[in-house]
Amino acid sequence: MKKIEAVIRVEKLEEITSALEILGCPGIMITHIEGHGRQKGLVEQFRGREFKVNLLPKIKLEIVAKDAEVDKIVGTISRIAKTGEIGDGKIFISAVDDALRIRTGEKGEAAI
Repeated sequence: MKKIEAVIRVEKLEEITSALEILGCPGIMITHIEGHGRQKGLVEQFRGREFKVNLLPKIKLEIVAKDAEVDKIVGTISRIAKTGEIGDGKIFISAVDDALRIRTGEKGEAAI
C-alpha cells in the first residue's frame, strides 16, 4: 500500500475529485492548507497600497491505495493539476505499513 499526498491549486479540486471518483479511487482526505514553494507568495495591491502575501491557499489531498492503483491515481492528479505555471503543486508517495478499519477490524489492503 502507498500513501499519495498531493498539494494542488484550489481551483483544481473539483475537477480532480470528479476524475478520481470515476477512476474508482478508494477514498480521499482533503485539507485546506497555506504555503509556498518556488512561487514565494504574491505582491498584491489593496486600496492603492502594495502588500506581500507570503502564504498562498492550497489543497492537500491524501489517498491510501493499493500498489497497483498508484500509477493511475498519480497520473490522473498530475494530468489535471498541470497548468505549466509555477505553483501547480507537488505529489509525494510513501509506503504504508498497515491499515485497520476500526468498524470491522479488517487489516491491510482489505481495510482500504
